[in-house]
Amino acid sequence: MTPDVTPVPSVNGTAHEAVQPVIRVHGLVKDYSRGDSVVHALRSVTLSVKPGEFVAVMGPSGSGKSTFMNLIGCLDRPTSGTYELDAVEVTHLSPTQLADLRNQKIGFIFQGFNLLPRMDAFDNVMLPMVYAGVPTSVRQHRARVAMEAVGLGDRMHHRSSELSGGQQQRVAIARALVNAPSLILADEPTGNLDSRTSVEIMAILQRLNQSGATIVLVTHEPDIATYCSRMVVFKDGVVLSDQTNPTPHSAAAALADWPSQDDNQDAAA
Repeated sequence: MTPDVTPVPSVNGTAHEAVQPVIRVHGLVKDYSRGDSVVHALRSVTLSVKPGEFVAVMGPSGSGKSTFMNLIGCLDRPTSGTYELDAVEVTHLSPTQLADLRNQKIGFIFQGFNLLPRMDAFDNVMLPMVYAGVPTSVRQHRARVAMEAVGLGDRMHHRSSELSGGQQQRVAIARALVNAPSLILADEPTGNLDSRTSVEIMAILQRLNQSGATIVLVTHEPDIATYCSRMVVFKDGVVLSDQTNPTPHSAAAALADWPSQDDNQDAAA
């Protein structure tokens, strides 16, 4: 069974807020110098992501997808072009302003979980709110709601060494939610997980998206991308294709069918 994911209050606001894109990039260029040569990682990329979209970003190694993720996550600056996050032009912000914007507007989910091993799950989830100066009572309430939302209400005081990979990723998802970000960026969130656990994580992300969260997910796995409602493919620093997926696969339905699939495999053996 999938966990009953209750939407975290104020995640991405309401589903019917202004049509202003969460992400708007125009002519985005990123060049890297390597000795005497220049690597053109992004070549004039233009696209927008609307509130409530669930976008898969795909492409082979060196295609530019990771560079794109770093730029929209305000972890790096473009060589040229513009980037608006929630109508704020971020290209020329100071490092301090960028850090504040990241903490206020973006929730990150990483392939490696990035949990602090000396802290329990509850304290890991509260960490972004500590940086944001949220009062203790408020951050404890938000962290509790977020942990329950990802089905870990009974694992709040376990450290990462006491959690499975899937549970650690759920903690990372809860941590990404607590500041009610405009955008959730998931960088290969299923890359370190087995097939079933990967689908469980996608079920959680789908439920969050259905409750209004805007999600951009980088993946190299085509089957994971089928759970998203839009697929953007990069190649050689440009957008090769940008297509809507009108019928995303349901991760909850896939999990419901999983035991019968296992039975069929056992019978075949």
